[in-house]
Amino acid sequence: MSRKPYVREVSKTGWFLKHPRYMRYMSREVTCIFIGAFALLMLCTLERLSKGPEAFESFLAALKGPWGFLGLTIVFAFAVHNATSWFNVTPKAMPVQIGEEFLAGKYIVGAHYAVWAVASLVVLFFAGVL
Repeated sequence: MSRKPYVREVSKTGWFLKHPRYMRYMSREVTCIFIGAFALLMLCTLERLSKGPEAFESFLAALKGPWGFLGLTIVFAFAVHNATSWFNVTPKAMPVQIGEEFLAGKYIVGAHYAVWAVASLVVLFFAGVL
């Protein structure tokens, strides 16, 4: 006697829309597209820099235009979303055990945000903004 097992139908494209946890996961994963685009932009920047000051200045002028500013703003927003979502997930992905007890997640998340703030201030200082 052979019975067909029950197979639940799962949408191949919209499965993550049914649960908020899956939505958060997918929103974090989509950010990699924009982070990758920024990495390619940095490679193009190095390539233009290697071609001389004139090529690099024209490249910078293009980035200072409205489309360059919009693109960099979008990439920055996605980078912040990616960083904050990973920071908030860190206590589950990397629990810190001290003796028999586990460190509370708020301390792990707080440490990540504190290091991020200090690193940002150091970069801004060396960039001459502060």
